[in-house]
Amino acid sequence: MSDTLLPTPHLPDDAVLRLRQRGSNQGGMRQFNERVVLQALRAHGSAPKAELARLTGLTAQTIGLITARLDEDGLLIRQAPVRGRVGQPSVPLSLNPDGAFAIGIKIGRRSTDWLLVDFTGRVRQRIVLDYPFPDADLLLPAIEANLHKLLDGLDGLRDRVVGVGVAAPFQMGGWHRMLGLTDAQANAWNGIDLGARVQEMTELPVSFAKDTSAACVAELLQGKGRDIPSFLYLFLDTFIGGGLVLHSHLHRGQSGNAGAVASLPLGVAGVGNGVPPQLVGQASLWDLEQRFRERALDPMAAYDERAMQAAWLPHTQEWMAHAALALAHCIVSGTAFLDLDAVVIDGVVAPALLQSLLAQTRNALTAYNTEGLQALPRLETGSIGSDARALGGALLPLHACFAPDRDIFLKV
Repeated sequence: MSDTLLPTPHLPDDAVLRLRQRGSNQGGMRQFNERVVLQALRAHGSAPKAELARLTGLTAQTIGLITARLDEDGLLIRQAPVRGRVGQPSVPLSLNPDGAFAIGIKIGRRSTDWLLVDFTGRVRQRIVLDYPFPDADLLLPAIEANLHKLLDGLDGLRDRVVGVGVAAPFQMGGWHRMLGLTDAQANAWNGIDLGARVQEMTELPVSFAKDTSAACVAELLQGKGRDIPSFLYLFLDTFIGGGLVLHSHLHRGQSGNAGAVASLPLGVAGVGNGVPPQLVGQASLWDLEQRFRERALDPMAAYDERAMQAAWLPHTQEWMAHAALALAHCIVSGTAFLDLDAVVIDGVVAPALLQSLLAQTRNALTAYNTEGLQALPRLETGSIGSDARALGGALLPLHACFAPDRDIFLKV
């Protein structure tokens, strides 16, 4: 049995009946089969009843009963009939985007994002708040205000929100000296249970995940991970982070911190060598910020298209040369332990920067001795981008309520 990221959250007893957690209490095969049908539609977009029977292995009669119930609950919509050569036209069914909603909240060291996500996983509304570093006394009230702003904007559909997912670093104050913060500023977050504090703001069930694990979930469920069974996930932000997928499941690890690549040493410790630097110091956007700042350029250009424009480009290229070497070290080290299909790299960077960084990383990999390794994994760009962490947070309650397995990251 693979690890799950979180315990499955439960809806309140007085939740709207039609949005009950379908089959989550394992009370009957009917509810479980409903989830199987919903997952088949999520994976294939739309399908007529006959195709659903083939995809799920359920009988045509069972499919008819299940789809009637899901349709009555407002979870399905009927597409235009498709006429064949003989017989009655088939009517493809698909998920109703307004069938259910969830809210994802990404709390980061430089910004907080709120996403309203519909039943198909599409982002319907977003709110972004930027800051140099989060002040808990100011940010917590803003989290509550914007959470309720999204909920209030749903009007008559508010009762279809199934939960809130919060994604944040396990150690918000980690590597605080790099950011020029005091111990007091970093320690202010140590006593805050973010999941519990957000739960106090709403009656909806709240799930919590490490931010880069949530981003990995988004890639697994809605990105390249649908076609890659096992991969290491790297996410470029102020500080680099990661996640790990094994056999199409998010691997959590003993403490929930699997894929914590930021702490990977880039050398061997020993007498006379001192303490080797970590990956976080060479492959994070924080380092690119410093290069811009030292040249009197806007450091926030590290997070947008300006990083590849004339004034910033020479310094971006210098950073990429160093970052690619560090990423290659990380990839070879990971391959020695995990015989992976791929490494997926994403982040809050311009697409052109990401593509160039991957090209340089591929080149840096050629300098390593890979004797004893069958093959290095292929490198892939992520498909979600800056929304990945908040989107992954929103997917937690959606899949807890509607996925066909208690392991909410099972890929069907």
